[in-house]
Amino acid sequence: MNLRNIKVIVGREYMTRVKKKSFLITTFVVPILFAALCILPSVLMMNTKEKSQKVAVVDQSGIVMPYYVDNEAATYTDVTEMGADIAKEKLDELGMDVLVVVSPLDTLNKTVSVQAYSKKPIGVDFSESLGTKATNAVEDYRIRSYNIDNLDQIMKDVKARVRVTEYTMDESGKESVSESAIYMVISMVLGMIIYMFIAMFGAMVMTGVIEEKSSRVVEVLISSVKATELMFGKIIGVALVALTQFLLWIVFTLVLVLAASGIFGMNFLGEASSAQDPTAIMQSMGVSSDQMDAMGMSTIDMSSLTAAQDSVQTAEGEPSELSVILGTLGNIPYVKLIICFLIYFVLGYLLYASLYAAVGSAVENEADTQQLQLPITIPLMIAFFIVFFAFRNPDSGVVFWGSMIPFTSPIVMIARIPYGVPMWELIVSIALLVVTFIACAWLSAKIYKVGILMFGKKSTYKDLWKWLKQ
Repeated sequence: MNLRNIKVIVGREYMTRVKKKSFLITTFVVPILFAALCILPSVLMMNTKEKSQKVAVVDQSGIVMPYYVDNEAATYTDVTEMGADIAKEKLDELGMDVLVVVSPLDTLNKTVSVQAYSKKPIGVDFSESLGTKATNAVEDYRIRSYNIDNLDQIMKDVKARVRVTEYTMDESGKESVSESAIYMVISMVLGMIIYMFIAMFGAMVMTGVIEEKSSRVVEVLISSVKATELMFGKIIGVALVALTQFLLWIVFTLVLVLAASGIFGMNFLGEASSAQDPTAIMQSMGVSSDQMDAMGMSTIDMSSLTAAQDSVQTAEGEPSELSVILGTLGNIPYVKLIICFLIYFVLGYLLYASLYAAVGSAVENEADTQQLQLPITIPLMIAFFIVFFAFRNPDSGVVFWGSMIPFTSPIVMIARIPYGVPMWELIVSIALLVVTFIACAWLSAKIYKVGILMFGKKSTYKDLWKWLKQ
């Protein structure tokens, strides 16, 4: 192969694609979408408040109504004397949105049932709130029925939440606090990013080959350069486009997120810092008092949590939630992770792009690619699913072999790295990936130089095998 010809093809492919309107649009639109995913949840939580419900309550049990206390989400009115049937008929006249009917107390099972009637669905959160308050009423009633002094306090004292603190040790024996959930999120995000980019840019190579073949432009190009030079030039050119677009997405997304944080973040931080009560802070984030009750987060619990987070360690010597998060983020090998991400992204792309190029050369339109690209998409899908199990047991047999087999390793290995991977496994995995890429590129080149000039016939696997033997 002539490297000068490949260089010319790479330059042509790169400049042609970066000047397209689709490239410019996606380069600027995708960062906006990424930034919106980062900013909008916080903006919506802090600025969207649930509409207050006006609730009429018919409490036939006599124990639930005291637990329906007015809050931001609902105001409760006792209409028990009116009766359930009359209350249903006069719901609009009373100016109420919802009618809640609590059944008479079942003295045998010591429980009640709750029915809610409304013209519109009341929503999951409000329904759970009604059920939670009724459950609390029934539990307190059952406690009182035992006639044991201070039983409610005893029950509160019995309840406990045991927290597991994780520590990782390096080769020197140094301990550092860690949190598996953070590693899980990072591994899943990185695995999904590589899966998305390999599939997207690999398909871009296939589409480019099909376009040149269907327009007969390839016949002119083949008269000047070899088919293999054209194939590798196209693959490398699209790779450079992918890296360019990827880096621009990162830069633009960071700029947009920082700019949005500067515009919105100061007000949010100001509101949060001015709130002395931790419960008020949670409510400003869109969590209602009912939801906090449902999660078992009382004002005292929230205050103790905040006090724990203000210090590096709690009174018992255990690290706080905040220090665990910061410690885990500090333990991540960012340099190793970035280097491995680039290596696996490039090699994974080159491997699949060569296969996509072979498929593109064998057909004349994208409709005919479905059958031929099935063996390519299946390993990608398998790798994608393995990522969802990697955080459960990153050293299991399935995850280990998924990170070694070249067709799945670009996605699975990246998901394993945050949990720590021995250097020898990385070296073996990368070596196998390089060897597999060279072999697949050689086989794809044989298919490409025959298939790129084949017209008028729908290619099959039998045809591909024939071209490989030529």
